Amino acid sequence: MPFGAAVTIAPGPQPWRHAMSLFSRVVVFGLAVVLAPRLLAQEVAWTDIRGLGVEGRGFEKTKSFFDRLPEASEKLVRPPVWSLSQDSAGMCVRFVTSATTLHARWTLRRQRLALPHMPATGVSGVDLYVRDEKRRWRWLACGFPTKSPTNSVRLVGGIPRGRREYMLYLPLYNGVTSVEIGVPAGQSIDKAPPRPASHSKSILFYGTSITQGACASRPGMTHLAILGRRYERPVINLGFSGNGRMEIELADLLAELDPAVYVLDCLPNMNAQAVAARVEPFVRRLRKTRPTTPIVLVEDRSYADSFLVTGKRKRNEGNWRALTIAYQKLKQDGVVGLHYLPGANLLGDDGEATVDSSHPNDLGFMRQAEALSKVLGPLLKTAK
Repeated sequence: MPFGAAVTIAPGPQPWRHAMSLFSRVVVFGLAVVLAPRLLAQEVAWTDIRGLGVEGRGFEKTKSFFDRLPEASEKLVRPPVWSLSQDSAGMCVRFVTSATTLHARWTLRRQRLALPHMPATGVSGVDLYVRDEKRRWRWLACGFPTKSPTNSVRLVGGIPRGRREYMLYLPLYNGVTSVEIGVPAGQSIDKAPPRPASHSKSILFYGTSITQGACASRPGMTHLAILGRRYERPVINLGFSGNGRMEIELADLLAELDPAVYVLDCLPNMNAQAVAARVEPFVRRLRKTRPTTPIVLVEDRSYADSFLVTGKRKRNEGNWRALTIAYQKLKQDGVVGLHYLPGANLLGDDGEATVDSSHPNDLGFMRQAEALSKVLGPLLKTAK
């Protein structure tokens, strides 16, 4: 090689460059993991539904906001009734927004998300409806619970811009400590217009697991929710699974409220002897405070297998006889405003309306709503 010629040195391995590249990737990934949730959270503006007005809360002085019985009743009712009163069955919130995407975030009280015969969507989920251009309530989305305590989901997206009224139903067989609705940042949520005075009074149901909502696939599919939408009224759900027994302390609690109508549907948790012993005192106690509010006495539905299972058929028939006798005695004694709904065809006669011969499926709840409408429709037209 001539003296003074340029010498080219081939680059050798440079492990430090590789290390720096790897380090940079790790840093970027780490920042993404840390910052992404925050960035996403910043994109959603959350509104606590307590500020929007929650329907279905009969009592104001509750231990927890979403309880169904007043705090003072904890020492009056049996422990199972109190525990079940912490489920948010029947509660919903109406709101107005022009948001193009809707989210829900809710915190559950119980770890159990589902029941053996009832899906998590009904037990612990939230259910969204919207008014269409004809002002009909239409189902829109369901919030699937996947964990406890807190779930956060996008309910629906891609909605055309436009101001609409929505209604979100809360879980049936789980309680909640908080519920929030989310919209894209910069968009707003407002209270829905108040119900007109003619429709401000509620339909109050007192009953059993069926009243509470077993086994609807989602909260908006119970007969109570269906009737609330149909008659454009708030609904109070005082169904207590296995514990709707017409106990006198519940009559006193019901009398504290001033609904358009009382619907008493407790026979599935009672036998003929209990019906004979408890129905008359319960109704008389209620009438002392609410002398004119309509009261609907509902027979228990036929068990779906009672056409073949003799014991269940006899149980139905015994309960029906006992309730008929109590109803007739009350009428003879001058108790006014009583109405009666037979149970034989509440769920139809084809055996397709339950999940276990007792609890309605969605078809059963639709049929039960239709049967109740025949009594409630005329009553609500004249309700004061």
